[in-house]
Amino acid sequence: MFYSLILVTFALALGISYVVMHLFSSSIYAILARIIQEPIHTAWGKYTFFAGLVVGTSSGIRIYDIEKYISPIHYDSQSDQPIIIQLTQQRWVLEIYRTMVETLQGLAWMMLVFFMVALLAYVLIKRNEASKH
Repeated sequence: MFYSLILVTFALALGISYVVMHLFSSSIYAILARIIQEPIHTAWGKYTFFAGLVVGTSSGIRIYDIEKYISPIHYDSQSDQPIIIQLTQQRWVLEIYRTMVETLQGLAWMMLVFFMVALLAYVLIKRNEASKH
């Protein structure tokens, strides 16, 4: 069950990341084309797409949280037996939900930083163009 959870959360985080980055890719390419007016902007667009996949996937899979299903959280004081949290159907639903939320949250932060930097670059370009006239 544990290995299934790892695979499912990885696939879900990667899938969500791909869909979100695909939805934003035209905006990202347009912004990069405006800021970087050379053909290299397509390479930066591809890199940003890849970075979104990595950020979203790594945000969605919380290894340290999932580790509780294989590592004892504490020991029973009477029998000295390790107590490991069981991976029930309710926990599956909770882990799937957490994966979706954390993936979207990681991508939202990445996009916020990207668009803030892009806005700053755009303002600097506009100011530079205005001073040339």
